Amino acid sequence: MARFVYIVPPLTGHVNPTLAVGAALLEAGHEVAWMSLDESLEARLPADGKLLLITYTDDDHSERESGQYLNVITKKVVYGVDSIKFLYEEVLIPLNRHCYKGISRLLEAYQPDLVITDHELFAGAIAALKHGVPYVTSVTAPAAIQIMDELPKVYEWEQNQIVALQQELGLRAERSVASSDLLNLVFTSKEFFGEVHLPDQYRFVGPVIYKRQAKTTFDWARIAEASEGARILVSIGTTFNHEHKKSFFDKVISAFGGGPYTVVVICDPLLFEEWPDNFIVQLNIPQLEVLPYLDAVVCHGGHNTVCESLSNGIPLVVIPIAYDQSHVAGRVVKTGAGLRLNFNRFKAQHLQAALHEVLHDPAFKTAAISLRDSFIAAGGTAAAAGLLVNLTKNKSTNYV
Repeated sequence: MARFVYIVPPLTGHVNPTLAVGAALLEAGHEVAWMSLDESLEARLPADGKLLLITYTDDDHSERESGQYLNVITKKVVYGVDSIKFLYEEVLIPLNRHCYKGISRLLEAYQPDLVITDHELFAGAIAALKHGVPYVTSVTAPAAIQIMDELPKVYEWEQNQIVALQQELGLRAERSVASSDLLNLVFTSKEFFGEVHLPDQYRFVGPVIYKRQAKTTFDWARIAEASEGARILVSIGTTFNHEHKKSFFDKVISAFGGGPYTVVVICDPLLFEEWPDNFIVQLNIPQLEVLPYLDAVVCHGGHNTVCESLSNGIPLVVIPIAYDQSHVAGRVVKTGAGLRLNFNRFKAQHLQAALHEVLHDPAFKTAAISLRDSFIAAGGTAAAAGLLVNLTKNKSTNYV
């Protein structure tokens, strides 16, 4: 039996796939631990999973401040390429610098056979190389790979930021080590990712969806009673909490309020004093359980929400805001599984018209079902777990 360790940032979308694959490894009798800054992660781990909490003593003045760079992400209003620059300079580089010493100490103590580090937590790769431990990259936002072809200058700039940090931390590699030379688990299908030639160590395993055991309350009766009209979900995720959130949901209310739809909205109910009667508004919902009852999803283009929707064969209207969401929205449109609107320019009538088209043109549903089938064929949790186990069995240089 082998000993695995995941190194994850305190970001839900990056953690969830590791929980599903980690649970499969645990069920097969292996040891699995998670390194994180997030103390609350322990309650979400699968049975027998171990949390290795990245902590610092009072003497580590430069490392003690935890999370201020992540708080910025919910408040900052950034779009397009500017959002990528912001993400690296104000979030990822500080986050990785902050985590490195703690990761290094925990690796030395835990002595894993294999490290699986998130593609945005490249401090894990740096520490693994310095300790001589083989590592795999978990690619939970596949647009990070696609940017090589789509925005080569931006990609080059990103790599230079990572190399500079590597050298600062004592790793004298001349190229970025953020992507593993052994194995990169890409959590989508080739069909959704698009036609880009990648080396053999990139393996498409499809989305890996983890069902939490904790129960979240939901008004199931309202969904059951919605015998007429479509049932839709509207969400812009948990990342964006700036002033544009209220403007966005104001347009949603104008587009769908009092209409023929039952609208499930993921949002703080206190954002508005009053919501339309045909809206079910909750800060958290059991999304995986609700999705099979829905006809369409309106979202910001977060990779997890899009993949969870497509895994249920549900077409989308995507309104990207920042980071990788523009790429994800582009793939939804390119594959025919939905439509895209501009976050800054769309009006209520545009949203209304887009949803009507997605619901009434069967081609969108057909495309969504085709992508669902491609996700299943990619293998999911079992495929990812199998690749990881094979690495610990095969000590030669040919790991994939």
